[in-house]
Order: sequence, then structure tokens, then C-alpha cells
Amino acid sequence: MATARLDYVAPWWTYWLHNFPHFNFYFQSVDSTFRPEEESYQQSLIFLACAGAVGLGLSLLVLSVYLICMCCCRRDTDEETKRPKNCCVTWTAVITGLIICSAVGVGFYGNSETNDGVYQLTYSLYNANHTLGGISNLVAASLGSVETTLKQHLERLDEIFAPRPDYLQALNFFRLMVGNIMKELTALPDVNKAKIDLAAIADQTAYIEYYRWLTYLLLLILDLLICLAVCLGMAKQSRWLLITIMAFVVISLILSWASLGAGTATAVGISDFCVSPDKFIVNQTKDFLSADVVHYYLFCSPNLPNPFQESLTICQRSLTTMQIQIQGLLRFSVPVFPTAERDLLGIQRLLNSTEFSVHQLTALLDCRGLRKDYLDALMGVCYDGVEGLLYLSLFSLLAACALSAMLCAIFRVWAIIGSRDKEYDDIDEEDPFNPQARRMSYNPRRSNIHSFCSYTSSLGSQASLHPPPQTAANVMPPPEYMNQSMLFGGNPRYENVPLIGRGSPPPSYSPSMRNTYLSMTEAQIRHFGTDFQV
Repeated sequence: MATARLDYVAPWWTYWLHNFPHFNFYFQSVDSTFRPEEESYQQSLIFLACAGAVGLGLSLLVLSVYLICMCCCRRDTDEETKRPKNCCVTWTAVITGLIICSAVGVGFYGNSETNDGVYQLTYSLYNANHTLGGISNLVAASLGSVETTLKQHLERLDEIFAPRPDYLQALNFFRLMVGNIMKELTALPDVNKAKIDLAAIADQTAYIEYYRWLTYLLLLILDLLICLAVCLGMAKQSRWLLITIMAFVVISLILSWASLGAGTATAVGISDFCVSPDKFIVNQTKDFLSADVVHYYLFCSPNLPNPFQESLTICQRSLTTMQIQIQGLLRFSVPVFPTAERDLLGIQRLLNSTEFSVHQLTALLDCRGLRKDYLDALMGVCYDGVEGLLYLSLFSLLAACALSAMLCAIFRVWAIIGSRDKEYDDIDEEDPFNPQARRMSYNPRRSNIHSFCSYTSSLGSQASLHPPPQTAANVMPPPEYMNQSMLFGGNPRYENVPLIGRGSPPPSYSPSMRNTYLSMTEAQIRHFGTDFQV
């Protein structure tokens, strides 16, 4: 454990981030040493965080230029040019969707790595706080028992041993040993002077980390939902759905650039600490800890002596001497002064508990325990934490670029939908091949032609009904394909009946339709005329 300190080496990405340029608000270069209390260093980190705002502005500028070009360069294209453009838009949406999905995978990994690193940091802080708290409690308890309880026993023994000067001399020696113990215990470090509660720092760090992890998780889920919604919107070609998708894409774009700026600034600040963490800790503890104590715990080298070993040794020797004196008084003074036995036994129990506390202090003040917590915290922050932040920054960058391209594709889909609607509105309503014109030209209530279905249902009644005579001068005979629609139930489903007299090739139709058409009787043909003859 004493040489494990040599195993910690700051990872290469921390040096890379540490070399990022640091500028204040006046564009002046700032030293990259980790100094969070200085205003200039804080400004340099805020300046790095503004990189996300710059990226967002560039994205909005590109989107604006694209919209202007799309609106100014729109021109009518024929069917041969429309198809490649639609294919290009589709492939653009597919590629951006794949990039976003890949970025989401990177983001999930980075979010997990960062969370693991912060958890290791908080766990180490709790352990170190437990160790320092145990040292403070042991020192305070030992000083309290020696100052109060032991002095009370000695005062009563002074009254009991008043007739024996030799016993009083032994009690005076006791007081000298107690003074030595109190002096050495007072020389031990007082953690309360640091005015730093590691447990409070760990709680606050865990609180911030929880909401950071939750925010990134929601952003990752939002990007996945956007990919699914874009696929659905392009399939449905619904304008309201595209408007909703565009709103969420803009929100996700803003959040992605903001997370990129925040993640970059945080990663650079932590890297500045990880490059030289010992220097920062020495500066922070110089007001209440001596340099030799700090170096002993930071490096824990066998060549560095324990600064508390001398005090602990003096306490241990003083307690051992007092134990010997108490055993001698119990053996010789109790037969003469039986009332002194109670106080002597109380002093003996007190010495035993104090000696046990000194052994515990010796173990807690050893550098190996605190240095292990220190190394674990460094490994968690500088390796897992910074690495996870780099992956999250990569996710934010990829997602922001892909979302910008996806917005361009959505704008193009919107334009295509608008051009199709315009072309549909330009169709001639009098065109007989227009489905709307066909529905408008046919009205079952005004039709004088009886359908085949109605004829078969009431053949006898239709024998007496004949269509009124029509002259060729004022009324044109209905088209043959319209008679076909009348024949098959009055429903103008032209794709299900054979087209007669049409220039276009007939579409496929069901065999049942053909059999029904060919099974017409001669009486039905005589009734309707020769309009349906093949």
C-alpha cells in the first residue's frame, strides 16, 4: 500500500483537456491551474461552456440559409426529377436516424460511466469522513474522560491518602502523566478546524449527479422518440405530425448544444484538477494542517515518518506507567485505606479505555486508509467520470449535427407535401378520369339507368320500367366505363371492372367480376341495350 501511490497517473485525456485554451471574458489567456475560487478561472470555464451557444447559433444559421435557398430556388419539376429528390430526402432521414441511434448508444454508455465515477467519488468521501470523524470522536472522548473523570478520582484520593505523604507523591506523579497525555492528544489534528464537511459535500454531489443522470436519460429517450416519430411522419405525410416533430427536434437541438457546452466545461475543469490534485489539496489545507502532515497522507511513503507517531508513543508510555502505579497502590494501599479501592478501580478502568482509544487512534491515523480513499476518489473522477463526460460530449455533438440535418429533411418533406397538394388542386374537375369528377358526375338519385343488382332482385318489376327515350341531339350517351360502374352496384370502383373503349391498358380485376359480367342473359342485354356487349 505504501507504493501504490506510484500507480496513479493522470490519463491522457485529462492532459488533452487541460491543454484547452483558457480565456476570460476579455479574451485574455488564463492559467489552466485548477483554482475554482478565482474569478478569472471561473470565467474561463464559462467561456468554454459558451461553445455550445456558438454551435447552436451556427446550426440555426445553417438552417436559415437552407430555408432561404429552398424557398428561393423552388421550381417546377417533372416526374423524372421528383423521384430522385424524394429518394434523397428519404435516405437523408434514414442516415440521420441511424446517426442519432448510434449517438444515443454512446450517450447511454457515457451516462453510465459518469454515474459510476461519481458514485465511487461519493463512496470514498463517505469513508474518509467516517475516518476523520472517528479520529475527532476518539480524541474528544479521551480528553473529556481524562479531564473530568480522572481528576475527580484523584481529588477523592487526595483526601483519603492525606495521612500518607508517599501515596500523595504517587498521586502527583499521576497528575504529571495526565498532563502529558492531554498535551499529546491536543497536538493531534482537529478536523473541526477544517470547516469542511465531507459528508455534506458527498450528499450535494450525489444530489446533483442524480438530476444530471436523469436529465441525460430523458434527453436520450427524447432523441429515440424523435427518430420513431420522423419515420411515422414521413410515412403518413401529415403536416400536423411534422409540425409537432419539428418542435421537439428544435427542443432537443437546443438541449444537445447546451449539454455539449456544460459537459465540455465540466470535463476541462475536472481535468485541470486531475493533472495536479496534490497541489490543490495542499493549498486548501495549509490553514489548519502542516505541510508534513499533508504530504504524509498524500504520498504515504515509507521514507516519510508519521508526524503523530511521537505523540502516540508518549501517550502509550504514560498510560503504561500509570497502570503500573495503580496496580502498586491497589496492592499496598487498599489494606490500609479500604475506601480508596473504589476510586483506584475507577482509574484503572479509565486507563484501560483510554489505552484502547489510543490503539484505535494509531490505526486511524495511519496514512494507508485515508490515502486509499483518496486514490479511489481520483480514479473515479479522473478515469470514469471524465471519460463518461467525453462520451456524453460526443453524443451531444453527433445528436446536434444529426438533428440539424433531420430538420432540413423535414423541411424538404414539408415542401414536397405542399407541391403535391398544389398539383392535386390543379386537376381539371371536368376530366372524366378524375376520381372527384366521377363522384360528382354520378348521383344515384338522378340516374335513370338501373343496375344489374337491382334488376336481379326484382326482375318482374323491371320488365315494366324502361328508361325514357333520349335523343342524340341533346343528351350524350354515358361512357361505357360509367355503364360498367352502374352495372356493378353503382359504386364507381373503376379499378375493379374491365375498361371498355379506353385508351389505357385495363388494370387487374377479380375473376368473380369477370364471371359475373360474362353471365349476363340475353334478356338483360335486351333490357339495357348493347352498351355492355364485349
